[in-house]
Amino acid sequence: MHMYTLNKIQHFQIFCLESYRSSLGITGNVALNEFKRANVFDYLATGYDVLHTQGKNYLIADIKEFIDHRK
Repeated sequence: MHMYTLNKIQHFQIFCLESYRSSLGITGNVALNEFKRANVFDYLATGYDVLHTQGKNYLIADIKEFIDHRK
């Protein structure tokens, strides 16, 4: 069994994915597919320095807006 260690950006990305999923009441697979389609993981990694200082509600709204602009 391999143990994987997540870095701070990966922890943040997972937190955002789960927060987004929970706020919309959708499954993890649906949320994950939306994140992948809209390149949300790259956005969160690139903007980590600023984004990780924001509150959960701000992050969810920001991610929703980011995804909506890529539909």
